[in-house]
Amino acid sequence: MDAAELEELLTVFEKSLSQIKWRLKASSKSRLQTDILALCSRMRPCIMVDYGGKMPELGDRLCEFLKNCKKESSIFELLHVMVIDDMVYLIHIRSLTDFVESSLSLETEMLYVDLENDPPKMMTAAEKSPAILQLLSAQKFFSSVFHADGVTIDHLQRHTTGSSHDGNAASEIINLSLCLQESDVTIPTLNGWLLGYPVIYLFGKDHIEDAIYNLSTKSLHVYQIFVTRVKASSKGQCKEELTSFTVPYDLSLEGYNEAWAKSFLAHMQRRWENCKHIWGSLNMEVHGCYPQAIAL
Repeated sequence: MDAAELEELLTVFEKSLSQIKWRLKASSKSRLQTDILALCSRMRPCIMVDYGGKMPELGDRLCEFLKNCKKESSIFELLHVMVIDDMVYLIHIRSLTDFVESSLSLETEMLYVDLENDPPKMMTAAEKSPAILQLLSAQKFFSSVFHADGVTIDHLQRHTTGSSHDGNAASEIINLSLCLQESDVTIPTLNGWLLGYPVIYLFGKDHIEDAIYNLSTKSLHVYQIFVTRVKASSKGQCKEELTSFTVPYDLSLEGYNEAWAKSFLAHMQRRWENCKHIWGSLNMEVHGCYPQAIAL
C-alpha cells in the first residue's frame, strides 16, 4: 500500500462511517482505523474486535461498514468479518491463509503455557500434549477453509445489513461457530494462535477451572507492541497499541530479553520494514502486573 492508497483508505474509511451513520466514540474510531490499517498493511492477519456493542449488532455494523468500503475502493477487497461463538474478528484473507500455512509447516515458532497444572510451565509443540493436538486439529480445519483465492463457500453466511432488503445489501460473514463446536480446542487457546501471540495459553475444555485458578493467582508480564502514525489532524506522531499479550511473570523473568520476545519483536519489525510510510516507528514495552481475577 503506497502513500496514495493510504490517503484513499483514510478517505473511504471516514466516508463509509458517515454513510452508515456509525457514531463511534473517538477512542473506538481510532482503534478501528488502526486495526484496518494493520490488516491492509499486512502487519496483522486477524484482529479480535470490540468497538462497543455485541453480537449480532457489532457484526451487522462491521459488515455494513466493509460493504460500503468495498464499493468505494478495492483496497478493502480482502477484508472480511469472521465470527466464532460470540467473538467477532476482522481478517485479511490472504494474510490469514499465509499465517495458517506457516503455522502448520512450523515456520511460525510458537511456545505454550500449560495452564492445566500448577505451577504453569512452558511447552513446545514437540511435546504433543492433548491440548496441542486439539489446536493442531483446529489449524488443519482453518487450512481447509482459507485458500489463496478465497474461502470455502460452505462457511460463508449471506448476511443482510442495515435496513435495505435488496440483493446488493448482502454482505458475507465467515461463521465458524458450528464447525468449531465439535472441536475440543478452547477459545482462549484458539485466540492466542489466531491473534499471532508468540506464547499461547494452553488448556483443554476439561481443565477450564484449573486454568482460571492457575492464571489468576500468578503475577504477569504484559507485552505490548506500539506503533506511531502521523495524523493530519494532530501535530507530531500518535502512539497506538498494535497488539498485546501476557505471560506469567515466573516464565518470563528476563522480560524484553527472553529469546522468544526478541524473536517476536524482530518478526514484527520485518513486517514494519515494508510499511514505514504508514507507521513511523515500532517498539515493544513490557511491564508487570499483580495477580488478578481472570476470565477465560
